[in-house]
Amino acid sequence: MTDIAKRFSLEGRTALVTGASSGLGRHFGQLLAAAGARVAVAARNVGSLDELVGEIEAAGGEARALRLDVTDAQSVRACFDELGAWGAPDIVVNNAGVTVTKPLLEQTGEDFEHVIDTNFKGCWNVATEAGRRMVAAQTRGAIVNIASILGERVANGVAPYAASKAAVIQLTRSMALELARYDIRVNALLPGYVETNLNRDFLNSEPGQKLRMRVPSRRFSTMSDLDGPLLLLVSDAGRAMSGSAVAVDRAHLVSSL
Repeated sequence: MTDIAKRFSLEGRTALVTGASSGLGRHFGQLLAAAGARVAVAARNVGSLDELVGEIEAAGGEARALRLDVTDAQSVRACFDELGAWGAPDIVVNNAGVTVTKPLLEQTGEDFEHVIDTNFKGCWNVATEAGRRMVAAQTRGAIVNIASILGERVANGVAPYAASKAAVIQLTRSMALELARYDIRVNALLPGYVETNLNRDFLNSEPGQKLRMRVPSRRFSTMSDLDGPLLLLVSDAGRAMSGSAVAVDRAHLVSSL
């Protein structure tokens, strides 16, 4: 293995990925396992994770499924307790998230609480518990909070989501400051519009194609476009990076107003 390959390798590392039952979380679990980590994939419905665990194991990796409701601090502690058989995680990818899409004046208090509780409070619950476990175990670690380019720009119909992701970015910076002394790095990954099974029909529709034309590159991202940035943030290759908000959006954030 070359020196650069060693720096990106996750051999011997333990990773936890939240919101891993579908979409980006599922992809991240597969990616980290392929890079050599043993991976705990977590979601509210453990049964939905069985296929993913099987796929990782069939490819020669090591994985386990954990039940986790990120909005419930007790559930978060229980998840880390169960993971304890592997020790404190070296890597946490804080991916669980939801959105409610409707005009601002039609958003309800319940909509707001649902989005904020999952995207911001849930991120806080998992990241702070991960920090406590890493510090107690004297483990140098990497936490990656999955934010969004909507944490830095806005769009119609997603006010609570945009606010929650902006909060995640600032939380990431605050955590990076306080955990640096423990050799724990905290960064945020900001995907743009990424094609998944859940949104493919919309992105290929007429409104989706109009959206594509507002991206300077005129292209949406694929899930694999996030592979390099994520591996950089969780591996020794990015050991000097903490407090960063890394956009992967085909230049969407720098589009002209």
